[in-house]
Amino acid sequence: MKYQWVILALALVAGLFTSYMMDSNDPDVTREPYYPMNFLESGTEVIDLFDPEDKRIRLVYFGYTQCPDVCPTSLAVLSAALKALPQQQRDQLWPVFISLDPSRDTAMISAQYAAHFDNTITGATGTEQQIKALADTYGVLYIKNTLENSKIKYVIDHNSYFYFLKPNGELIKKLPHLANPSQLIATIPIITAKMTNNEIIDNSQ
Repeated sequence: MKYQWVILALALVAGLFTSYMMDSNDPDVTREPYYPMNFLESGTEVIDLFDPEDKRIRLVYFGYTQCPDVCPTSLAVLSAALKALPQQQRDQLWPVFISLDPSRDTAMISAQYAAHFDNTITGATGTEQQIKALADTYGVLYIKNTLENSKIKYVIDHNSYFYFLKPNGELIKKLPHLANPSQLIATIPIITAKMTNNEIIDNSQ
């Protein structure tokens, strides 16, 4: 019965997202509907970032697909770290890239961008309200800066961290932008081992 409720909830959210995308083309629609921040879109699917049935540790990075340097570097580092891990440790992680630019990064664009670095990284997006709520929750700072006479029109300046989250969304630890994967490779086994033994208290710095 519990699984039926989960399926129904996901179906409802998927329907709401479809409705939102249709309404977004209506000039009379000026406000975004509200969705819980944990239900995001990836490709053609709706994902629940805080799904209680999924016991994996979330390893989340916030960025955007048109980021010129920091995001590609960070995702390349994440990919290298994942490839260096034993399969057992990889199976305990859910790597997620969340776009801070939902007006340009559609669900499909976000998913394809993340998969370019590693096909196990889920690329996700949501509404402006959802992204702001997630950013506020984890202390992600970002601001849109207009570029005059540029084809891309604007960039999003943001801080750069990897966030380790419990399945319920509680922050375990965050690591700053890394130039190489060594710190991630060293940190992941410690966190997965503690999670397995229910010893995590860190909540980061």
